[in-house]
Amino acid sequence: MMQYSHRGELNPTPSLFDSLIAFTQPTIERAPVPAHFPHLSELSLNGRTEHCQWLLAPVLRDLSTSLQERWLTLVAPPKHITHTWLKEIGLNRERIILLHRVEQQDAMALACRALSAGRSHTVVSWLNLIDNRARQQLDHAAARGRSQSLNIQLSC
Repeated sequence: MMQYSHRGELNPTPSLFDSLIAFTQPTIERAPVPAHFPHLSELSLNGRTEHCQWLLAPVLRDLSTSLQERWLTLVAPPKHITHTWLKEIGLNRERIILLHRVEQQDAMALACRALSAGRSHTVVSWLNLIDNRARQQLDHAAARGRSQSLNIQLSC
């Protein structure tokens, strides 16, 4: 919201409302990934759930419309990534595999199996706070399957 001075000139000083809006905006941080993990990318999203979804939607949409013959696989997505939401944001649902964890099943192991299988061009996982050993496992599995691994860390 812009404020005007008593002479009708535009005052660029932001209002309290503008400051609050800026405070709640989501942020994207690229996690530092050493160069020796060529098949792994990481994305860190912080902010309100709706804003994180808004930032994530075009990334997933682009990956789902890849010209490659293989699948986009989503491994253990958070609860707010639903079939309905995926459809609403315009993903090509014919090119997506959605894998949910079953009770004690390890999301890391599931992601590595999906990457190694070679049936996916990209495997997107939601593994928070992974260490270099986990990054190495994902990278090796992706290399075996000639895939790309995208790990998303959410603080939403």
